Amino acid sequence: MELRQLSYFVKAAELSHFTEAAATLYITQSTLSQQIRQLENELGMPLFDRIGKHVSLTEAGGVFLLHARQILLEVEKGKQAIQDLQQLLSGDLRIGVTYAFTSFLLPALATFPVQYPGIRMYVEYGTTQSLETKLRASELDLVLAFHQETFNNDLEMLELFRSKMVVAVSRKNKLASLKKIPLRRLTGMDLIFPSRGFSARDSLDEVLQRNNIQPAVRIEMNDVHSILSLVEKGHWATLLNERALLGWKNLVAIPIEGRELQRRAYIIWQKGTYRKKAAHLFIQELLKALPDIEK
Repeated sequence: MELRQLSYFVKAAELSHFTEAAATLYITQSTLSQQIRQLENELGMPLFDRIGKHVSLTEAGGVFLLHARQILLEVEKGKQAIQDLQQLLSGDLRIGVTYAFTSFLLPALATFPVQYPGIRMYVEYGTTQSLETKLRASELDLVLAFHQETFNNDLEMLELFRSKMVVAVSRKNKLASLKKIPLRRLTGMDLIFPSRGFSARDSLDEVLQRNNIQPAVRIEMNDVHSILSLVEKGHWATLLNERALLGWKNLVAIPIEGRELQRRAYIIWQKGTYRKKAAHLFIQELLKALPDIEK
């Protein structure tokens, strides 16, 4: 069994088409078919069902795909470790980011690729749960997220800073002149909330339930930009991290009385795995861009 056979198999599985996979890999279709057939013979089971020009994974193929991807990822990590030892700042850096982290991330994204042009960056947005799943599968190098502090046997969480949740309204909203707002004022207020499953929403639901507050959540969305665009029109209000309002000049952040809606930002790593030098350098750049945040 050879690494190139695994690469061919994974690409064919992803595209469900031998011709397209071969073109992507810059090899002939006959070469791809031959290598996959040799792999199937070695494993003693068919990996694909051939249906005309298209192919689909057999049950054995689906099982083997998980392991083939993991093997290729581990090999890539090994290559990266050797490059780091040789001080060759190149390769890929894959970062998972929750949506609320965008405003913190952008300054570092603007400067880091200029300093280290040999490093290719891939930024993937998602919920904390989905990103942690990919981190565990070694599909991401690290995750940046606002998170409830928990103990994980397989993940390591390093706190970056803390930031408050605020009520965001348009400057045209009658609430915009308030210096502070008590939680109980949210009862009956027309609100747009992040969708369930987002860490911000989970935190809000927990606090509101504990204080027996039932806001009128009229719209739920999984896109912060869209939420703020609607709030900007004047009628709506939302609860978000205060830093999410950076750049939104027509919005006002109203502090909430008390400290229980303070959120914590973390770097999340896999425990016991090699950490790329590029990842450490990026974190250093990220910290430079956050000088005014209370750590």
